[in-house]
Order: sequence, then C-alpha cells, then structure tokens
Amino acid sequence: MSHDAHVATPQRPPKLGRALRIGLGLAIVATIAGISVRAYDYHRVVQWTDAQVVPSVQVIEPGVGTGKQATTLPGHLDAWISAPIHARVSGYLKSWSRDIGSQVTAGESLAEVDTPELDQQSEQAKAGLARAKANARLAALTDKRWKNLLTSNSVSKQEADEKAGEAEAAQANVLAAQADVDRIAALEAFKHITAPFAGTVTARNTDIGDLISTNNDNSAPLFTVSDTSRMRLYVEIPQGYADSIKPGMNVQLDVPDHPGVQFTGHLIGNSGAVNQTSGSLLAQFEVDNTKGGLLPGAYAEVHLPLSEDSHTMTVPATVLIFRAQGPQVAVLGADGKAQLRDVHIALDLGDRLQIDQGLRPGDRIINHPPDSLMQGDRVQVAGATDAADGNVKSE
Repeated sequence: MSHDAHVATPQRPPKLGRALRIGLGLAIVATIAGISVRAYDYHRVVQWTDAQVVPSVQVIEPGVGTGKQATTLPGHLDAWISAPIHARVSGYLKSWSRDIGSQVTAGESLAEVDTPELDQQSEQAKAGLARAKANARLAALTDKRWKNLLTSNSVSKQEADEKAGEAEAAQANVLAAQADVDRIAALEAFKHITAPFAGTVTARNTDIGDLISTNNDNSAPLFTVSDTSRMRLYVEIPQGYADSIKPGMNVQLDVPDHPGVQFTGHLIGNSGAVNQTSGSLLAQFEVDNTKGGLLPGAYAEVHLPLSEDSHTMTVPATVLIFRAQGPQVAVLGADGKAQLRDVHIALDLGDRLQIDQGLRPGDRIINHPPDSLMQGDRVQVAGATDAADGNVKSE
C-alpha cells in the first residue's frame, strides 16, 4: 500500500537581519554621540578648571616723576636757644621766684640757694687774706731794716737778700689769698640763679628745701630757659632727595595744634653728611615765632618742594611684595606671565612709593598681587588701573 509522503515545507524566518543591523547601527551612533558629549563636557570642565587656577589680576602703569612736587615729611621743632640751668654751689634751695611759662629777661633772678658751708669758706678766706697782708707788712719792714743794716756792713749780703726774698714771698701770699677770696666771692654770686638770656621758663625741677649738690653730674637741671621767638625745624631728608635741598629754599609746615594754619621755614643749613643708620640728610630751617604759636618739641608735617628725576617711578603701596629677597613688584610680561623684580624704594609716602630702581616707563605692574604668585606664573588680566588717577579700566 503506497502512501504519498507529506513533505512539510519549512517556514522562512522573519526578516530580522536588516532590523538587527539598523538597531546595531543606531546603538553605535548613540554610543559615539554620548562619548562625544562627555568628551565635550570634560573639555569644558578642564578649561573652566584651568581658568580658575590662573589668577585674575589688575595691572597699573607707574607714574613718571617730572617737574617739581611737594612731598610731606615729618619734622620736629626746637627752641632757637634752650639752656638747662644747673647750680654751681651746693646747699639748699632757699626760694624760687619764676615758674614755668614765666617770661624772663637776661640776668633776672630765678631762685636763691642757701650755702652755709660756702659762707664759712668765705670767712676763712677773708681771714687768710688778712693774715697774709699782716705777714707781708712785717716782711716788708724787716727787708727795709736789713737793707739799712747792709749799708753799714752790720749784716751780710746773703742775709739781706734772704729778707728781701721773704718779703716778696709774703707779697705773693697776699695775692694768693686775695685770689682765694675772689674765687669764693664768685661762687657766692652763684647763690642767685639767674636767666642767661631773655626767654621763657620751660621747666622747673626743684622746690624750696631741696638739697642742691654740685658733685652729681647726672642731676636734673633746676630750670630750663628757652628763647622761642624763633624756632629751629629739623627734617630728615631721604638720601634720594638730598640734592633737592638748595640754599635759600622755603618750606611750609603744619602743626596739629593749629589746624588749617601754615607756617614758613627758611633753610639755614644741613648736616652735610648722610646718617648711616637712617640713610637721610638732616636739614635745619628757621621758623619765625614772634606770635608764640609754635612750641618747642612739637611735631610738624613739612611740605618740602622736591625736584623729581625722570627715572623715578610713582606706584601705589599695594603693588609691593615683601619676601626674603627684599621688596619686589610683579610685572606682567608680553607672554602673560608674571615677572618678579627687585626694586629700591627711594621714598615711602604712605599710600604711594617712589621707586628709583627696578622699574621702567610703560611697565604693566600687577596691583594687589596674590601671596602665592611666583616667577613665571601665568595670570589673566581683569582690568587695568591708571596710576595717575587710580581708576580701573578694562583691558
């Protein structure tokens, strides 16, 4: 019995190959896009991080000194003449007649010293003078008699000469005793303490009953008398401006106790040498004080006209870097990197500095430099400051 065999026709699988390829391609494209986005974000993060690492700074240009300007320096005032008065004799202060602030004339009595020991020395010296005069008279009479005896050859020439010598010695003793009396009299005149010149009593360091000793070299003066009709003004001039001190120059000065009032000082001389400790030249000015407005020992702000050199640069004090190498400033180079330069400060004006070494006109100086700024560090400029007026301008 024959049977027709039933052959099953195989079913064709779904057309998945094309879809698979399309899906795989989309996955690859998505992966590449994701990697690109992440790479782009990473690059932006790196750029932002680098931008944050590079400090943002402001730069200024130094001002070049030209012509003349007046700078302010500290000074102090002294009396034209000031004399500390000490006692020349020992004793006790008997009385005083002038106190601080008193106007005195030359030779006017300030105080009187009681000197009992000196008084006794005076009496002793007078007694010694009287004895010396008596001995001299006797020696003179003896010499005269012996000369008469010599004419009759009653005595020898030697004996007559001895008597003549004794008479001369006795006369010399009289002169010595007289000198001692005069010395004591001169000392007694110092019992009255007087003013050496016309002026003002600016100090009194004694009172009635005080022990006065002339053996102590460290004792304070009893009085101080000062002539304040004129004043001496002393100013320390930095060495960089020593050549600005010219004969006949005038300065203006202010004192705190007379706000708004300016006084004029006239140069009368300078020390002619630079102090090795302070590096400055001492200048002395004369200031008229007939109205009595200035006080000895007072502080003064002196406005000094100085002729600046063209090589001197003026910068704000905020550009300065203090490190072990000394004062430095940071200058921005053409490559955008910081260059640290050693500078020399010719004059410190407080908020401004006069630099005479280390800077050149046109230098771009970093203002308020970061503490961590080092040589060759890259910086980015946020703004530029005009050194003349202090305004910040974008760059």
